[in-house]
Amino acid sequence: MTGLSADAGATSGPAHKVKSTVSTVGGHEIGYPHGHLGHLNHEEEAALRGFKALLAEHGLYQAGPPPSHDDQTLVRFLRARRWVAQDAYKQFKDTEDWRKANNLDVLYDTIDVEAYEQSRRLYPQWTGRRDRRGIPLYLFEIRHLDSKSVSAYEKSAENTYSKAHVDGKTPPKLLRLFALYENLTRFAQPLCTQLPDRDHPTTPITLSTNIVDVTGVSLRQFWNLKAHMQAASTLATAHYPETLDRIFIIGAPYFFSTVWGWIKRWFDPITVSKIFILPAHEVKTTLEEFIDPKNIPAAYGGELDFKFGQLPKQDPFIQERAEWANGYTDFPTGPLYWRPVEGDPTRLECLAVGSVNQVERRARVCTIPKSFPPEVKPEEPVVAAEGVEKATAAEEPVPSTEAVAEIDKAVQGLEITDKSEDAAKISEKVAEVEVEAKAAPTTASA
Repeated sequence: MTGLSADAGATSGPAHKVKSTVSTVGGHEIGYPHGHLGHLNHEEEAALRGFKALLAEHGLYQAGPPPSHDDQTLVRFLRARRWVAQDAYKQFKDTEDWRKANNLDVLYDTIDVEAYEQSRRLYPQWTGRRDRRGIPLYLFEIRHLDSKSVSAYEKSAENTYSKAHVDGKTPPKLLRLFALYENLTRFAQPLCTQLPDRDHPTTPITLSTNIVDVTGVSLRQFWNLKAHMQAASTLATAHYPETLDRIFIIGAPYFFSTVWGWIKRWFDPITVSKIFILPAHEVKTTLEEFIDPKNIPAAYGGELDFKFGQLPKQDPFIQERAEWANGYTDFPTGPLYWRPVEGDPTRLECLAVGSVNQVERRARVCTIPKSFPPEVKPEEPVVAAEGVEKATAAEEPVPSTEAVAEIDKAVQGLEITDKSEDAAKISEKVAEVEVEAKAAPTTASA
């Protein structure tokens, strides 16, 4: 397979790096970086430790190395459940059961490439660019989801080839859609995480910014799509929590206020607070607050020559950092994911997977430098003075189940506000519980 050429001309120059100053609360941008790795407060750090202990107790987490689940994934579930470990555990377990029942990893690895592309051309697509914070920018033009396209898509989904054995409870049309979510979490977000040209290069990217264009969509089309979109949104919220950040709705017709009444019930209140419905005269100025003009598609007042349905027009910085392999000069069609390069901890490789004519592909596309997590240099060994024994650092004990429950109770109070006196009291309470947890029998030894 031959890779596609990178975009050229006006779209090939590097985007100007300008900080966004909009949508801040208490000095923090809504949703990012506050509440993400590298920017967790004391209570959130405690909740993460308690969550790991709870998952480990039930066999859903192994510390490794490498760990069975990375910290940024666990933090997504905690954010979705207001940092209450018990609630996050329930959602995480439901997701793990769902993934196992539908063999999600095998589905993504072996799905027919053309079937995957049929889904990609209908649903939100990565433009290959990022917003000002380094978060991948997606475009979704809903008018392409007309009754004829959806009918053809659903019919073909019944016979999509993959080696996955599923339980039949999730419709095939939705499983193909969730292969796209796998691409978000296993390809686009990890790639953006490894790009250090952003304000918080040590914070992993777990979100997406979306332009949703509803131009030309009739009320009848909205109504026909209602059940399909609601089912997809419900499953996405349940099993891919906290992967959406800002959503810009463009081209809203006069009746959209009625449609919005249905749509906003599909999302939690925090997500709804990050949805912007933009009138035509505000599209360009608002998008430019969040996205550099070189990364905004031309149809919305920017300089990027990108149209819905195309493969991503990769950021020039990505092209510069990639060392291409096997004749590729860009990322190909079909599912992709990143993994460590065997024998070289400083780089990651991109693998093209999926099946072509029921023959699995597994080809290295490129490698990139690994910048996250940053390498921690081992400390120089301390030579003990003569006659003095070297102190060995004891491993920090895992909090017991009872301690986790106590931490949960304390963290639930965070919904008040981080600035209140109550939050300070919570911080003190969590600190006390942690001290008690270290003194008490650990989960492993109980």
